[in-house]
Amino acid sequence: MNYKDLTAKLEERINLSKPGLKAQLIMCPEPRPGHKSYSDIKGRCKKAGVLLLLYPWRKRTYLTLTSRTDRVFHHKNQISFPGGQNEPGESMQETALRETYEELGLPPELTRIIGELTPLYVPPSNFCVYPIVGTLQERPVYMTRPKEVAEVIETPLDHLLDKRNLRKEIWTRGQQEVKVPFYYFGGHKIWGATAMILAEFLEIVRS
Repeated sequence: MNYKDLTAKLEERINLSKPGLKAQLIMCPEPRPGHKSYSDIKGRCKKAGVLLLLYPWRKRTYLTLTSRTDRVFHHKNQISFPGGQNEPGESMQETALRETYEELGLPPELTRIIGELTPLYVPPSNFCVYPIVGTLQERPVYMTRPKEVAEVIETPLDHLLDKRNLRKEIWTRGQQEVKVPFYYFGGHKIWGATAMILAEFLEIVRS
């Protein structure tokens, strides 16, 4: 499916009923780090907006991910979407666009917002993450903020949709063994909250 048709389909589908928590949990580590969900916690969490940014390049659709540095406060060295904490008076869309500009240098006016996914509660950091989906007309030029972004990971959407790139490993987290599902791309393991958000998004793309 070409980029124009894909984004038109997404814009229509994303604003209907969503797969929600059931899809997110497909990529949740086992055992879960706490059993409360967004519907349980809502106003009792910190809020963050992140941007799932799609763009066309070389006849494929790409999604922008970043590798965080070890100098950020939360989720050091992990793969994430551009985004960050909501500021007073901001909508979640405004937060996601502002943070994307601060991290990657992408002017907000270039992004067309087409919808939102199901908010995700992340117990270890007590954040409720609001995923916003946006599109660009062409591949962006990045001007990264070195303190926060170690690497921009331009990820083909068809690679994420290929279930051969979905893997699981046993990791030791603290003193506990955890079964961790992740998407594998270019030597990167995309897991945790980012993978859970992706799981819902990819289910919408497939539908």
